[in-house]
Amino acid sequence: MKLLTLNTHSLQEENYLQKLEQFVQTICQEKPDVVALQEVNQSVNAIVAEQKFLKGYVHCSNNEIPIRKDNHAAQVAFRLFENGITCSWTWISAKIGYGIYDEGMALLCLNGEIVQTDSFFISECQDYQYWKTRKVLGVQISGCKDWFYTVHMGWWKDEQEPFLAQWKRFESALKQKCNTTTVWLMGDFNSPAEIKEQGYDVIKNSGWYDSYTIAQQKDKGTTVEGSIDGWKDDKHNEQKQKSMRMDYIWCNKAVPVKYSKVMFNGIKQPKVSDHYGVCIETNDIKKGRRSYL
Repeated sequence: MKLLTLNTHSLQEENYLQKLEQFVQTICQEKPDVVALQEVNQSVNAIVAEQKFLKGYVHCSNNEIPIRKDNHAAQVAFRLFENGITCSWTWISAKIGYGIYDEGMALLCLNGEIVQTDSFFISECQDYQYWKTRKVLGVQISGCKDWFYTVHMGWWKDEQEPFLAQWKRFESALKQKCNTTTVWLMGDFNSPAEIKEQGYDVIKNSGWYDSYTIAQQKDKGTTVEGSIDGWKDDKHNEQKQKSMRMDYIWCNKAVPVKYSKVMFNGIKQPKVSDHYGVCIETNDIKKGRRSYL
């Protein structure tokens, strides 16, 4: 099983259409089973998407925002279909971003159909107009008992929406699923592994397994370099890290991982966002476990 996560920055990126095409071509080559995306935007004033952009779309029951034509997930899925790649996908919006976007997250499944969705708030605030409002989105795929969540957490020291409170809500909501099946958390956790006794250590000490640390093969793991949105303020970046690993794929079980690699960092693939992506492939087929597809 191959999983990929990326904080896309989507419509906020310069040369967006070029980066969109580069991202899609890489997905066509890599063919991950599940793609978890964060900061998946659409313009609030864009027209509602035509039917051709909704192929493979599965509606999440508590998402009241219509899919618009420039929705990043819809554009990715549309191009995948044009390239002969079947895709089942879903999207939710959590808030207004930068005053002009419906900002949310998406999951795309290339080798199976979405059969269940799940979405809930992890922030205390549920105001759609407030930029710190946070939701998560999860799916189950046909032939698979695992749950896959796309995640975008707040910051450790945030005065209004601290990381720890969000994590406790998240973990509580997942308790029943974690007791019965395998759960994957993929995304931008806004908590660098380099900073001790904060978000990363909290998740690890809660019994979750970082796929990067247990991977048989791995690279440096850096997913952010330089100053990006949300980390330009020193109160979040107390150690003034120039490079950070803050995008992860966590699992509630110690599933064997063949490799973990950073993608879209300008080395093997072009940069398409202010974050780099993370891709893993599990070794569980060799262990006799095929809980997917």
